[in-house]
This record gives sequence, structure tokens and C-alpha cells, in this order.
Amino acid sequence: MERKVKVAAVSYLNTKPLLFGFKDHPVLEMMELSMDYPAKIAQQLIDGEVDVALVPVAIIPKLKEYHIIADYCIGAEGPVASVCLYSEVPLNDIKRIYLDYQSRTSVALLKVLIREYWKLDVEFVNTSDTYQDKIKGADAGLVIGDRALVQRKVSPYIYDLAEHWVRFTSLPFVFAAWISNKPLPIDFIKAFNDATGTGIRNIPAVVVENPYEVYDLTTYYIHNISYPLTPSKKQGMQRFLGYLLQEQPAAASAS
Repeated sequence: MERKVKVAAVSYLNTKPLLFGFKDHPVLEMMELSMDYPAKIAQQLIDGEVDVALVPVAIIPKLKEYHIIADYCIGAEGPVASVCLYSEVPLNDIKRIYLDYQSRTSVALLKVLIREYWKLDVEFVNTSDTYQDKIKGADAGLVIGDRALVQRKVSPYIYDLAEHWVRFTSLPFVFAAWISNKPLPIDFIKAFNDATGTGIRNIPAVVVENPYEVYDLTTYYIHNISYPLTPSKKQGMQRFLGYLLQEQPAAASAS
């Protein structure tokens, strides 16, 4: 590509290890980096406004073409801590759930668990702004990202979506991956993969750069999030996409 590759990423704590290695890396000369929340950059990738993005995997069926271009993702092999259903009452007493507007994958995962695993009859409420104050009584809320780590100190009942997905399927879960909507040059992909893996190999340095009092980031980066995109994670991702395709039969071509 003669022009720079347009790259979009998420501005959450969980992406810091994936972005850490871009500083002073030669790949920066080959790309333009922008930041926003997951659903926003997902739409940018769908609309072709960017070439590659760290996006919720639930958008894959909406892409005409997709390529996973890195060996790293935002995944979990157990409790992820920052994607949870929060409530004042036990699961079976929940009547209504406010949905986080910032991530399509988390909403889709919640709906799969509600339908296939917990088998609950609840009402879903879409949101477009702050809604955590509405989590009271029989009204629960799906909260993701940094706000979810804060909510852990507020709600007495916490249902970690990644943990329950693993219980349900015996497979890990992939929330987001580096996906392009077109073929990209091999030299760019190689340099990009090297840069995005640097932080994973230097977690202590990432923690030092991001002081955070709400939750222990060493625990978060090493035990909650699992960054390598392993064959078992790809299997878990395909299982999840299979549930989505039951609702939207048209799939994209993959590589």
C-alpha cells in the first residue's frame, strides 16, 4: 500500500499491553493510529474508514472480507474481570438487563449465555450513555472495560461472562482481535505483529506505565486476560460465531 495503513484501537486498560510496543517501533512509520471505544471502531472497519482495527469478534459476520493479522488478541481462559453482568439480586431473580453500548461482542456473548446456558427470560434494554446507577433491584447491567473494574466494588452479585462461557463450552473466549478488511502487505503484518507482542513480553513495564488503584493490573494482565491467539481460542471464537450465525446466516470469507 502506498499510503499509510489506517489502524484503530480501543482506549481501555486491557489494550495497553497490545499497544505498548508501538512506541518507537518502525511500524509506526507505516500506519496512522486512532483510538475509540469498541463499537465505534468496529463500525469504522465495517464502513472501510480504517484498514485494520482491534475489534469485537462479533462484527466478523458483518464484514465482506476479514483477515486476522496478529498472533495476539483480548481473550480469556477463565474469569476476565472486566466483562460482567452486575446485579443486586441472584441471577434467577433478574428481570431486566441494561446492555453496554460500547461492545457488540460482550452483548452478543451475554445473549448467548442467557439463551443457551442460563435459559433466562429477561428484558434487554439498550443504552447510549451512563446507566450504572440503574443497576438496582431486579434490574441488572452488563458493564465492560475499565468501568466494569470499578463496578466490582459496587454490585454484590457479579457474573463473569468469560468464566461462564468456559463453564458452558470448555473453550476459551476471544473478545477482540486485530482484524483487517482487506489484504495487507506482508512486511507490514510482520512488523505489526512484532510490535503488538512486545508489551505481552513486558507486562511489568506496562503496569508501571499505567498506575491504577481500582484493580491489580498484574493480576489483570497475567491471570484474567489471555493475550496469545492460540488454536483453542480460535476454536472458541468459531463456536461463538456459530451461535451468532444462527441469527445472521450470511458469513464473511476468512483468512
